[in-house]
Amino acid sequence: MNAIIDWLNATAFTLLDNPVSWVEVIGFATGAACVWGVARQKIWNWGVGILNNIAFVILFLGAGLYGETLLQIIFAAIAVYGWIKWSRGASGTAGANDLPIRNASRTEALGGVAAVVLGTAAIAWLLHAGTDSVVPIPDAFVLAASLVATYAQAKKIFAHWYVWIVIDLVSVPLYFSRGLALTAILYIGFLALCIYGLVGWNRLRTAAPELATAGV
Repeated sequence: MNAIIDWLNATAFTLLDNPVSWVEVIGFATGAACVWGVARQKIWNWGVGILNNIAFVILFLGAGLYGETLLQIIFAAIAVYGWIKWSRGASGTAGANDLPIRNASRTEALGGVAAVVLGTAAIAWLLHAGTDSVVPIPDAFVLAASLVATYAQAKKIFAHWYVWIVIDLVSVPLYFSRGLALTAILYIGFLALCIYGLVGWNRLRTAAPELATAGV
């Protein structure tokens, strides 16, 4: 096991004078595939996402991004829920994959905003008090907002794309500041994919609501 971890953390190549590890390469590939799968409403995005979570746990722990590390573990748990939710769909039948895209209710929207604000404050305080993190606030925001976005994604709530876009805008400079150049570039790609997903989901739900289900 130690040999595998050592290989994952070994340098694959150098990018912008920053060493890029094999685990960061794996995180790049699985992350891009996962977001593309979400944009296309493919159920397999959840399984690929779990592989991405495992890779990023190793990567972020080594970079001192403790909030991000915890986030990946929680992501994996939520991914199991999302996988089941999308698979059963609106009918609740296994394999249906027909969960429709919808808007957030007023309660869901207000609850989401409150969760991000309070979660960011609480996590930032814990990171500042209990770890050697030098970026507690952005690290905490990415953690809290990503949990809200992933939950909304599992419910196929349209506004989750807006949340991911804001997360990406915060993540890019955060990862560059921690020497994770390839991951920062990945999140620039995520930003583009999120815009693609937002436009695609919006087209489905407005032009042909009856087609706003997975697999289209």
